[in-house]
Amino acid sequence: MSTAAPKASATAQKQTARIARLNDQARQAMGVACTAAATVGFRSLPDADQSTVRELIETFDAFDEDNDPHGERDFGTIYQLVCGRWTTERPQSRDDERERVFWKLDYYDRDLAGGSENAADPAITRRVLTIMLSDEY
Repeated sequence: MSTAAPKASATAQKQTARIARLNDQARQAMGVACTAAATVGFRSLPDADQSTVRELIETFDAFDEDNDPHGERDFGTIYQLVCGRWTTERPQSRDDERERVFWKLDYYDRDLAGGSENAADPAITRRVLTIMLSDEY
């Protein structure tokens, strides 16, 4: 008996790929292809840090099994090292970090009243990208 997870159907794979492309577009055009929201904690960072983090989110490509198990490219982490530099690369040790910022895409219906019935269909889905400090998650 095999313990491997069953492969997704071709239709499911196409839907996941479409969601991933729409999420990439949302990240790359925050405020245009999605609604962008930032928590109080993130907004308390210096403006230059906020700008740097937003740029790293727009160009984020550090997806792996840990942060993207479903292949939708809807979550990521940005790290600030103790030297002050921001990066998408996970530091060797938590002691090497000053701050962690999470970003997350969620899928809502067009009225933002509930979840979308089909995140692969932009005609019925609004994406909301939330940026937060990790301790606000």
